[in-house]
Amino acid sequence: MNNLIDILDLTESEIDALIDTANDIIKNPDNYAEKCKRKKLATLFFEPSTRTRLSFEAAMLELGGSVLGFSESSSSSASKGESVGDTVKVVSCYADIIAMRHPKEGAPMVASFKSDVPIINAGDGGHNHPTQTLTDLLTIKREKGRLDNLTVGFCGDLKFGRTVHSLINAMSRYKNIKFVLISPPELTLPDYIKQGVLAEKNIEYIETGDLESAMPSLDILYMTRVQRERFFNEADYIRLKDSYILNLDKLKNAKNDLCILHPLPRVNEISTDVDSDARACYFKQALNGKYIRMALILKLLGV
Repeated sequence: MNNLIDILDLTESEIDALIDTANDIIKNPDNYAEKCKRKKLATLFFEPSTRTRLSFEAAMLELGGSVLGFSESSSSSASKGESVGDTVKVVSCYADIIAMRHPKEGAPMVASFKSDVPIINAGDGGHNHPTQTLTDLLTIKREKGRLDNLTVGFCGDLKFGRTVHSLINAMSRYKNIKFVLISPPELTLPDYIKQGVLAEKNIEYIETGDLESAMPSLDILYMTRVQRERFFNEADYIRLKDSYILNLDKLKNAKNDLCILHPLPRVNEISTDVDSDARACYFKQALNGKYIRMALILKLLGV
């Protein structure tokens, strides 16, 4: 594997190996402190990000490497009309590996054809976010001890949520996975995933608009933000943005070992009173993102 564009670029055994490496980094950080000495990561973020960009940068720095790049397209030559392909071709002269986020679906794939160094898709529009999926899988494995025999609830924006699409693709390869899809009618999971992934693989799923009735069956609850930047109509965003707000009262019938995940940033879809509940794992999830990206950088650089 030279690039990571889609979570399906990785086999189950490759995912397991990355999780094992991440767990070893957590246990033995000093062993990895100079693994990428004299290596450079370029972060090309044509779309705003906090966690993803900083976790990539922290990952490379903790491996002993260095970082260069930009955090918005207006500070790059894209603002002058330069193509993604040309930008990447030039940057690959200066860096050993590139993490790229772009608002257009498929842009990292196009970039991979032009780059002379490995490309990591750090999110492309509403399409894919494979390193978030690796973060989610590491968190689930650390919290639940397994990636099979789980009932996973996704709540909120299932239409535009690239984290949801990627994680469904990844978890559909494990045994005895059931999905509960919780959303308003306007934000349901796209048909191409329902047909092309769930129906194709004969995976059990239900769709509902009622979070509380779904709660008792869930092992994992994956909350998502209704994303203003994906809406063409401000009125639709305002009408739907508060569709689901998780609070302690809604958790009263949940399992004691429920794992609550969220790719962050949250707006108000998880009340802050949930943060102190032992089942809230979203800040651990953010930390795990650094470790799994360290493991991925090592793999792609062949270190």
